[in-house]
Amino acid sequence: MTASSDFSAPQPVSENNLCSVIGEAGIAQLVAAFYRRIPADDLLGPMYPARDLAGAEDRLRWFLLFRFGGPRTYLERRGHPALRMRHAPFPVTAAARDRWIQLMTAAAEECQFSAEVQVVLLRFLGQVAAFLQNQ
Repeated sequence: MTASSDFSAPQPVSENNLCSVIGEAGIAQLVAAFYRRIPADDLLGPMYPARDLAGAEDRLRWFLLFRFGGPRTYLERRGHPALRMRHAPFPVTAAARDRWIQLMTAAAEECQFSAEVQVVLLRFLGQVAAFLQNQ
């Protein structure tokens, strides 16, 4: 074994390795913290039917796990993410986009991830929210 492999520096946090950095439990904690805020939210709450809130939570958790370098369960269960198509029935306005980001930011802060993790995570989530805005 060479010295470089014995003392390799940890990789910087990226979207591709976020799952290995915070673990599946960290992603599940983030998603649960977000969905605890949804039912009481006056803007986003009505977009999430109570009968499928647990299903929505599972779908987001599996999507983030896949997207951040974890298991491919989302793809096996749902196929290509097709996020715009899946969100087309919902009025994703600038206000809804901003509120989604606000609730996700609060969820990430509740999880007390490192600053480096929060930067990568919130940058990605902000890009997705902007991409999904349809009104």
